[in-house]
Amino acid sequence: MPAATELTDVQVAALAARAAADVLLPLREAGELHEATLGDAGDAAAQRAIAAVLAQHRPGDAVFSEEAVDDPARLSADRVWIVDPLDGTREYRSGDRRDWAVHVALWERDAGDLTAAAVGLPAYGEVLTTSPAPVVPPVPEGPLRVTVSRSRPPAEARAAAEALGAVLVPLGSAGYKTLAVVRGEADAYVHAGGMYQWDSAAPVAVARAAGLFTSRLDGSPLVYNTAEAWLPDLVVCRPELAGRVLAAVRPGA
Repeated sequence: MPAATELTDVQVAALAARAAADVLLPLREAGELHEATLGDAGDAAAQRAIAAVLAQHRPGDAVFSEEAVDDPARLSADRVWIVDPLDGTREYRSGDRRDWAVHVALWERDAGDLTAAAVGLPAYGEVLTTSPAPVVPPVPEGPLRVTVSRSRPPAEARAAAEALGAVLVPLGSAGYKTLAVVRGEADAYVHAGGMYQWDSAAPVAVARAAGLFTSRLDGSPLVYNTAEAWLPDLVVCRPELAGRVLAAVRPGA
């Protein structure tokens, strides 16, 4: 393995995502734990794996993770890793679903934004990164597709689908739904049901690197490493669709 100083930030993010996958998949495949017990064990194991990689390769950086106590010192740090060790615990613990993910993103003060990220899709054996960025496939024949929550499809997503003449595609975790647009399985993702910064940071960074449009429902930028972890809504879509999607989903539209 290269020395810590030889790894780029993107390589560290990818290494951390793969380390989480390396513990999550065997834990699920062992079949010894089920339902909430499996989900809790997966969250904890993936957190340990990612924390170990970051401690080894970027020991001076702050970490802002769903599965760790939030240290307010991150707000004055120059570099902050925003992590969701297991995005889509419900899908992970179901045993046969593949629409869950691992999120590792870096926020830097000099940029005031996300600068590197990796999203692992362990059930597919894939890690998508900001460099090299994924290439979004061309729009296939047939109606456009808007991906939504399987259990809580928001009215805003239905409005976007109507504006685009699109069909709704239910999928699992927030990270997977964002990556579904990156991978060409969907053309837009609209979320309005509430989420946290770690739910979107890494997938949004990868989506941006791939040339996709990302914003809040009102069209404002997604801002990370703020005091409030809550970042409740999200639009990710092909750039040529952004105008129509935002016109349909903006508050008061």
